[in-house]
Amino acid sequence: MTQSLNATAAAQAEERLRTLLVRSLNGDEPAYRAFLEHLSAHLRAFLRRRLSHLQDDVEDIVQEILLAVHTGRHTYRRDEPLTAWVHAIARYKLADFLRARSRREALQDPLDDELELFAASDVESANAKRDLDKLLKHLPDRQRLPIVHVKLMGLSIAESARHTGLSQAAIKVGIHRGLKALALRIAQVPA
Repeated sequence: MTQSLNATAAAQAEERLRTLLVRSLNGDEPAYRAFLEHLSAHLRAFLRRRLSHLQDDVEDIVQEILLAVHTGRHTYRRDEPLTAWVHAIARYKLADFLRARSRREALQDPLDDELELFAASDVESANAKRDLDKLLKHLPDRQRLPIVHVKLMGLSIAESARHTGLSQAAIKVGIHRGLKALALRIAQVPA
């Protein structure tokens, strides 16, 4: 009985969200705001149940998923179930988050074998860092700092916002625009 109630509630939520998204794709802004509010509530509940050990990060993950939904909403096919589309986006964003988190945690691992410290030189890495620093100098602070904090240092969006004084939305926009500008600049460099 509980399973049939859950299935009915899920089907109703799917239809409500799908209707709101389709209306928003047709230009209905209030429907889009309602879609994002309802979707964020569902995502938050879903992630809190599954990531009980990462409760502090749930909101960051929800925002990353919502941003991806927003930027990719034009790819939604109206005849397809919304749940499958959102689930695919959420799965990739969660995987990205967990990968970044494991990198941050790996950076905090102690150096167990001191002899390995001088076993090899990393000149290529130093050259790559120098080249990256040169590229980043061309970006304004509102793009450079979020990229350095989130993508290079592994800070969360919220942590970067606290460090820079920018809003979380501004951090996300800065990363997106900064990476886009870097890609254009790299494409212009002769091989």
